[in-house]
Amino acid sequence: MLILDDITVRIAGRLLLEGAGARIPTGHRVGLVGPNGTGKTTLLRAILGEVAMESGEVEIPRGAKIGTVAQEAPAGSKPAIEAVLDADRERASLLAEAETATDPHRIAEIQTRLTDIDAHAAPSRAAAILDGLGIHSDRQTAPCNDFSGGWRMRIALAAALFAEPEILLLDEPTNHLDLEATLWLETFLQKYPHTVVIVSHDRDLLNRAVTDILHLDQMKLTLYPGGYDNFEERRRTAQRHQVELAAKQSAERARIQSFVDRFRYKASKARQAQSRLKMLAKMEPVAAVVDARAPRFPFTEPSKLSPPVITLDEVDVGYDPGNPVLRKISLRIDEDDRIALLGANGNGKSTLAKLIAGRLQAESGQVRRSSKLKIGFFAQHQIEDLNPRENAIQHLRQLRPYDKEADLRSKLDGFGLDHKRVETPAAELSGGEKSRLALCLMAQGEPHMIILDEPTNHLDIDSREALVQSLNDYPGAVILVSHDSHLVESVADRLWLVSDRTVRNFDGDMDDYKRLALADAAEAARKPTPDGDVAAKPNRRDERKKKAEARAELAPVRKAMQEAETQIERLNAQIRRIEVKLQDPKVYDGPPEKLAELGKLKALAEQAIEAAELRWMEAAEKLEEA
Repeated sequence: MLILDDITVRIAGRLLLEGAGARIPTGHRVGLVGPNGTGKTTLLRAILGEVAMESGEVEIPRGAKIGTVAQEAPAGSKPAIEAVLDADRERASLLAEAETATDPHRIAEIQTRLTDIDAHAAPSRAAAILDGLGIHSDRQTAPCNDFSGGWRMRIALAAALFAEPEILLLDEPTNHLDLEATLWLETFLQKYPHTVVIVSHDRDLLNRAVTDILHLDQMKLTLYPGGYDNFEERRRTAQRHQVELAAKQSAERARIQSFVDRFRYKASKARQAQSRLKMLAKMEPVAAVVDARAPRFPFTEPSKLSPPVITLDEVDVGYDPGNPVLRKISLRIDEDDRIALLGANGNGKSTLAKLIAGRLQAESGQVRRSSKLKIGFFAQHQIEDLNPRENAIQHLRQLRPYDKEADLRSKLDGFGLDHKRVETPAAELSGGEKSRLALCLMAQGEPHMIILDEPTNHLDIDSREALVQSLNDYPGAVILVSHDSHLVESVADRLWLVSDRTVRNFDGDMDDYKRLALADAAEAARKPTPDGDVAAKPNRRDERKKKAEARAELAPVRKAMQEAETQIERLNAQIRRIEVKLQDPKVYDGPPEKLAELGKLKALAEQAIEAAELRWMEAAEKLEEA
């Protein structure tokens, strides 16, 4: 097993791990979680041997290889698939030696070993991994330089997965992925045959792809079996137990101290008092429960605007004149809309977000905005644009030059930047702290609409939950671009699908979209043939996609059935309450108007049930016909 034994690590004078330990059985897939800045990435680097430990050691199984995603994304003229194949160093070395070997015995050994490691199937395996991460066969032979930074990080991730080390370390692997690639990665990790330690704040991934949760808290490590939801429940139970123990111990200490105070100087009781003092000294204090305080993300309530706040009429938009990314868009946004933009990376979600934000001009068509509309826009590049030498107070002062420093500190504290971190240069902030600073800067000016393009990258789970709550409390419009399906499901009440160079309303829910996305990914996949051509996969893809589309089209019908069932249950409960009151003899001794009112309410409820049952039957017939 992978053993972390009594590890102590200090970075730049700051103690991150102190006497931390854990034992991870071989083949387990472990999600490493904890608040931003607690040292999760540092722990991975310590396992890799890239960070010196003050004390303790890391023990790995004999002969086990440790692998991770390369810090520098592949570049140069090498094709993407070759960059992935090169990650298997043994295969690459054996193939290179095979080209020059002349000794028949050595040639036989090389060929035997290549067969043992299934080297001849490597190209198809590498292609399948790239395809799952969204780099399909028509792009796999393109040089790495042709890809943007985010896509090159996908190639680096593919290389790490292809190498299949006995211990695979992954640090926020979904940050550069869209929802489609994230779903594929979950499935891949579920089947991974070796040990995995993954730092992630993606609740769905931590529930579906891992066997254990390793919690880093107060410089210690605790291993919990099961996924994140199970860990959260067990942690809450342990915390409640710890609070109870601390309360009991506090009461016992007070009782003993009271005895000592009363009898310490009384000759007949002095020995007993001294004995109890020794008991106090030996009593191990129960550690206090310290929950990392999540940020509040206090988005200010904006002034009211008359709807709609934005309308788009037959709009074309893009970056290359005459070649729009999106065409003929006609949309309307009201001041209380909660909209999530769905679609694979590269389809134009960020382009649409920039158009709505006014950061990209339409090539044709009309864009009408409320004259007083103010928009807050957050995108990942804003984190990179922070001045590395300036601290959080200096960044915020540029937007609020006349505010007192105490007021600036208060605003930053609301976004989880305490008195120490607000004075830290941006270059020394963690990724999560930079994200919270950028969100704070975005929220200034009381915007009527907040547009968030991948806001949860680098945010820990507690911060994500706080963001969900704040967005739900915010009365303005919200536009989301996110691969975090939990965020989308919790905040958005409308889904827009960006695909095929246009934008349309998606009538299903996130489960429907996930099925459709997986069907599209299967359709996009192609199998390389021996002669290098790309062959289409069987028509089962088309069948799966049609079924997924049919399910999405039927989502409103299913929703109508569910709403009718819920209403029927609620009305039946109301009738039962009325009948309980009618069975009370006292009601007949009271005013007749009260009795008549109960009878009327029951009749109305029965009529409403009949109408709901009719709606349910009509929807059921439509579903049966489909």
